[in-house]
Amino acid sequence: MPSEPTIDEPARSLPVTGACDVVVAGGGIAGVAAAVAAARCGVSVCLIDKACALGGLATLGNVVVWLPLCDGRGRQVVGGLAEEMLKLSVEDLARDDPAARFKGIPACWLPGGDLEERRSVRYRVDFNPSSYLLALEKLVTDAGVTVSYDTRLCALNRDGHRISHVIVENKSGRSALACRTLIDATGDADVCYLAGEETESLDTNVLCGWFYRLHDDGLHLDQLSNRYSPYALAEGASGPLFRGDDAQQVTAHLLETRTLIREKLDRLRAEAPDDNIQILTPPTIACFRMTRRLVGSFSLGERHMHRWFDDAVGLTGDWRKRGPVYALPYRSLCGVHTRNLLSAGRCFSADTTVWDTTRAIPTCAATGEAVGAAAALAVKHSRADTHDLSVPDLQRHLREQGVILDPRHVEPLPEDLDTP
Repeated sequence: MPSEPTIDEPARSLPVTGACDVVVAGGGIAGVAAAVAAARCGVSVCLIDKACALGGLATLGNVVVWLPLCDGRGRQVVGGLAEEMLKLSVEDLARDDPAARFKGIPACWLPGGDLEERRSVRYRVDFNPSSYLLALEKLVTDAGVTVSYDTRLCALNRDGHRISHVIVENKSGRSALACRTLIDATGDADVCYLAGEETESLDTNVLCGWFYRLHDDGLHLDQLSNRYSPYALAEGASGPLFRGDDAQQVTAHLLETRTLIREKLDRLRAEAPDDNIQILTPPTIACFRMTRRLVGSFSLGERHMHRWFDDAVGLTGDWRKRGPVYALPYRSLCGVHTRNLLSAGRCFSADTTVWDTTRAIPTCAATGEAVGAAAALAVKHSRADTHDLSVPDLQRHLREQGVILDPRHVEPLPEDLDTP
């Protein structure tokens, strides 16, 4: 193939428009948790997002299921900010609405709830994405986080093994923001890639677009998606397939997903010609599952199920099945060559055997809180070097915030040992 033509862009001096201790790139669930956790430690935090609202797929993508905080065997394994944010998602829900997929906290998981019932009913909720969008914004601003919407992080300025500035573009033009630590919560490892860290990209994303529709009998949620492989393989997935780090393929995914939505609406109207069916709130972002992730010094995998790590900074269950518990090691959240870079959410270092689990909301919130606290404590105690941070101090802080960090919660229960 012939090489693409090039032009030379004139060099220019960029204004440094501010400085903060922690910059969080990405305002999805992981980014919100990271920003709030860092700000509550008393450091200055700026949260950058290319969209104009927080929540990412959970709100702008209508993926409204706060997947379980428990292991499916009656044990809660995720606490801290993840639990706080789950409760916030249904705080204004007056009653359940099954058709619209609004469902509050199961009674057995409320204080004083039936402990035996928790073994069969998982700790999860289904929320209203529009109300949650507003609630997340208030959570972040109340914590003292500076939010910068409609802003894309497009380059980095390095000082040796550290990132000194992030370069952004928005309506004010191109500028730089000085930072002491940086968190990649983009979902696509955009920052890790720009920093020169090793990354892995997948090209196996299927068409997906959840949307709400209004019928004469009320609001309904359509969880529209082609079949995908939980191991991110082409085999077992329904094409066409897409990668999330290519501009043309992102646009193609959006366009073809919307065609899929139109076709679904046409079928519904044909089946019920007398019903006034109207679409409400289609997804406004590309609904990818797994795109690009950091390849850290340690990659979590399915082989690490029920294994405790001395540097664990959180736990997570498996939303797909009952029993599995994973400890989340700090190593998997750290940049390898960049000493003030951390990663959270679906782009931290977890391989394809477990990526379908770790991309989900509970793990995003758990890793977000861990790296937000780590970034803040590194600023305070280790010259903003996240590699030199005392992990026991970080674990102590997280436990004080309600994070569940107990090796006993990772151990398999007897019924899991009996499962082949």
